[in-house]
Amino acid sequence: MLVSRPSGLSTRRLLLSFLFVAAWDAGSGQVHYSVPEEAKHGTFVGRIAQDLGLELAELVPRLFRIASKGRGDFLEVNLQNGILFVNSRIDREELCGRRAECSIHLEVIVDRPLQVFHVEVEVKDINDNRPVFSTSEQKLSILESQPLDSRFPLEGASDADIGENAVLTYGLSSNEFFTLDIINKKDKGKLPVLVLSKLLDREENPQLRLLLTTTDGGKPELTGSVTLLILVLDANDNAPVFDQTVYEVKMYENSANQTLVIWLNASDADEGINKEVIYSFSSLVPPTVRRKFLINERTGEVRINDAIDFEDSNTYEIHVDVTDKGNLPMVGHCTVLVEILDENDNSPEVVVTSLALPVREDAQVGTVISLISVSDRDSGANGQVTCSLTPHVPFKLVSTFKNYYSLVLDSVLDRE
Repeated sequence: MLVSRPSGLSTRRLLLSFLFVAAWDAGSGQVHYSVPEEAKHGTFVGRIAQDLGLELAELVPRLFRIASKGRGDFLEVNLQNGILFVNSRIDREELCGRRAECSIHLEVIVDRPLQVFHVEVEVKDINDNRPVFSTSEQKLSILESQPLDSRFPLEGASDADIGENAVLTYGLSSNEFFTLDIINKKDKGKLPVLVLSKLLDREENPQLRLLLTTTDGGKPELTGSVTLLILVLDANDNAPVFDQTVYEVKMYENSANQTLVIWLNASDADEGINKEVIYSFSSLVPPTVRRKFLINERTGEVRINDAIDFEDSNTYEIHVDVTDKGNLPMVGHCTVLVEILDENDNSPEVVVTSLALPVREDAQVGTVISLISVSDRDSGANGQVTCSLTPHVPFKLVSTFKNYYSLVLDSVLDRE
């Protein structure tokens, strides 16, 4: 449904009367339904007219209509029987990304008299995305003199689903040289790591091909795989190492360019040129992350290089390589997990979705004049808003649901 936005002096005066503060006042209850994503057109969602206490015969005369802010035409109502049904394909991942909660909020509006109801339709996740790796082949160069229990981090897979449907387990094809270990990155997934279990001999095996597979937790489960091409090298017998495998950093969004994120320091047990190291981003780091950060190849300092916006992304995963300058260089690895903290850098926004103008002076107290919604792109307390009127006006705001309000007449009007 298209929402009209009246123009003119009267509208501007109305909009200027709103003041916003960082607080949240919960509204009244609402009707709640749920529907699985990818449900077919016509799938039954709920008896919306009945649940809202409306008679079927009054739906058309009272101009029954629904609006879903920014949600397209996923849902529709059959005015003959008052049933809410799926009108077009709902892809939960397109709609809500990886957020744990995903719902479509509907404003149900009827006229004569004007009433507004709020309906929440939760979109349930199904296991419709298989885990995928960013490439079909990962290459690793490993020295033949690498000591036993040496560890080599791999790029993990990603799954667009959420919950159990996105919980991944990994497996490695049978071989005599490597086993697989898994690092749990708290709430940030799992990192597969190759562990050397038998010494390599380049003369016998100059290269190895292994298969890394991953399986999600859905029912039925879905799988993905990537080929691991291991090139066995000669020479330089000590790789540089970091003192941690995973570093965790927290910083606020909007930090200035060149702000220090972390100062990495690797050590190498070799001597001379074999001890000198160069820091660089791993080939696993995507271009989007490379644009946001810079690394000093000599000192290991990682600094901000571009605008960091919590609303765009609240976490970054940076894989760093450290390479010595030996004739046959050896490489060490670490991962820097950067958590971005939200700042209150977005102003609240107000949207008037319905405006009954002009107002008759004989209008009854309690008459609904306008429907208003307020929002803020920030998170947590920074994104909680409330709405209030300037004092000494014959109107009041009534909270209808979360950040939705009705502007109603609060006292008798006298035009004269």
